[in-house]
Amino acid sequence: MLTQQQMTIPTLGEGCIESHLFKNRPPGAPERFVGDDVRVLHEVEYSDARPINPLAFEKAGPRRALFFDPPKTRAAIVTCGGLCPGLNNIIRNVFYQFCSAYGVAEVLGIRFGYEGLNPAVGRPPIVLTADVVERIHHQGGTILGTSRGPQEPAVMVDFLVDQKIDILLCVGGDGTMTGAHTLAQEIDRRKLPISIVGIPKTIDNDIQFCYRTFGFVTAVEQAEQVIDRAHTEAKSVLGGVGLVKLMGREAGFIAAAATIASGEVNFTLIPELPFELDGPTGLLTKLERRLDAREHAVIVVAEGAGQHLLTAHDNAYDKSGNRKLSDIGPFLKGKIIEHFARVEKPVGVKYFDPSYNIRSVPANAADSLYCEQLARQAVHAGMAGKTDLFVGQWHDHIVHVPLAIAVGQSRRLDPSREMWAAVLATTGQERW
Repeated sequence: MLTQQQMTIPTLGEGCIESHLFKNRPPGAPERFVGDDVRVLHEVEYSDARPINPLAFEKAGPRRALFFDPPKTRAAIVTCGGLCPGLNNIIRNVFYQFCSAYGVAEVLGIRFGYEGLNPAVGRPPIVLTADVVERIHHQGGTILGTSRGPQEPAVMVDFLVDQKIDILLCVGGDGTMTGAHTLAQEIDRRKLPISIVGIPKTIDNDIQFCYRTFGFVTAVEQAEQVIDRAHTEAKSVLGGVGLVKLMGREAGFIAAAATIASGEVNFTLIPELPFELDGPTGLLTKLERRLDAREHAVIVVAEGAGQHLLTAHDNAYDKSGNRKLSDIGPFLKGKIIEHFARVEKPVGVKYFDPSYNIRSVPANAADSLYCEQLARQAVHAGMAGKTDLFVGQWHDHIVHVPLAIAVGQSRRLDPSREMWAAVLATTGQERW
């Protein structure tokens, strides 16, 4: 059970520098500063039978008093983990918010993830300029490069001190946020005035206390197109099966959302709901009935689904701390072909694995807008001297989430909620 104390955002000290963000506003227009006492409720639903739960997040936004003096401030940004649509949008908007809005002296781009904070293995940072970032939002990937895995916190803090970096924005998933939290703890231990602010990035949309991570909407849009192609392929042959594997190591948000968006899927398989292949209620029997009735089918499977059916990796993990998965896509394709050969019925399986295609595309309009919001609010938090937090969406507001309560746990799709009900209604599949 969370407490309000756990929701408190650490700060480097009292802000003593007046912000001039809105000095050129039209006469009579509000300043739009946000006070530290403004909150966004953790729970918005309530009933007359019980009181409203006062537990709340601190609302993000520009503060009237700054901790850092902009002309004397040096900021930096690092991108870590796998690619995701919108990374370059984040970099670009962070630069403009720091330099154009606040007048910060310099913004550095850390090269190739946390490796760039370790001079023994990383490349030197680059100085971001208007010429560097002008058109990067039209490109996929990240101009800074990325890598997986942690570096020694003491070494990274030494690098920040040596480079005179006052604010570091860390863009990445749970592993990156864990690294950012460790960095903030080492900085606090040394009592250094360096702010660490996270911007959560995971294409799986599974960051705790964040309704939507950037790049998710673009990924769903791209996945829908792949599903539609799979449907076309499946309908073109007798016994055609379009099998699409989508991202989703531990959470089925992309598979579910793309299923609903497409409307052409017959079976959606996600990590949160184990399924069986064989027997009267297994996938293969249900697929056989579908092909008998309609002569084609489309299956969407999240990459983390069905791992109980595969050879385990003995709790092996990658450099980012992610559990290593067996490949469910080729496994399912093989099992479908074997089953229909055994029952002597025609089948033609067309297998699609668009993961890297989707990860490397530029952000669409919705994600571009969202990236701008997140970047701007992360800069506001850093300039105010807030630290050890990430900025995320909660009930359609951007809030400050303490890293201490968010790292090491992931958000999951709840099969009892509306999204999965929509999947069942769209596909017509039975509950497993």
